[in-house]
Amino acid sequence: MKRIFSLLLGALAMVAVALVSAFVTMRVAIHGREAVVPALTGLTVSDASDLAAQKGLQLSLENRFYSADVAAGHVLAQDPEPGSRVRREWPIRVTESLGTQAVNIPNLTGESERAATVSLRRLSLDLGVVAHLAVAGDPDVVLAQTPPANSAGVDGPRVSLLVSDDEAAQPQAYAMPSLVGLSYSVAVARSATAGLHLVAATEAVQAPAAGLPAAAASANSAPTLGTITAQFPQAGHRVQQGDTVRVTVGRFSAFAPAQ
Repeated sequence: MKRIFSLLLGALAMVAVALVSAFVTMRVAIHGREAVVPALTGLTVSDASDLAAQKGLQLSLENRFYSADVAAGHVLAQDPEPGSRVRREWPIRVTESLGTQAVNIPNLTGESERAATVSLRRLSLDLGVVAHLAVAGDPDVVLAQTPPANSAGVDGPRVSLLVSDDEAAQPQAYAMPSLVGLSYSVAVARSATAGLHLVAATEAVQAPAAGLPAAAASANSAPTLGTITAQFPQAGHRVQQGDTVRVTVGRFSAFAPAQ
């Protein structure tokens, strides 16, 4: 009995040692795949990249900003912060300092988008957001810019532009719908949906007189009151918003059977 008890204690001790060993091995393996983020602020971008590589990390240049406190070409900020634990090969995002603003923002208003882009590149400035506005006049012309010309104390070298766009200014085009056979009220609603203006003229259409046989009435049937009998432009022609469409609307006038 005592021998069995000793064997059980020995087995439990071995299990405990195995668990502790596995836990330690796991911890070492996990931490072996981690790295401590070094302090990169103030270093040149090249030196920061080398230091990050030594720690098994990557450097990712995200932004560039002007700074009166950090020399040009040096790291202005970083993320994650120094001392953070991350996985190896984790990217460290950094912002590069451009030093004190030394380039005046040029006046690009009135230039074409291409010419403005060339001017920015010549001054080592970046093209930011380019927005288009539908206006009358020449297309592809710079209407406004941010920051404005000759701005001082701007944060970064990025200039955004507002450019004219004549294509967006053109009325939307449609294929002319068929209105013949529709009532006038329905034709008005359908034309309004396409932004068209309806101008109507009426024509007299004979209606069967009372007492006319049903077969004869059917053979000589005319459009109901207010029905479109003709249109210009015809169905399928190209029209634009604001165009005028002329239609002919039938109206009844009674007629007697032929003698």
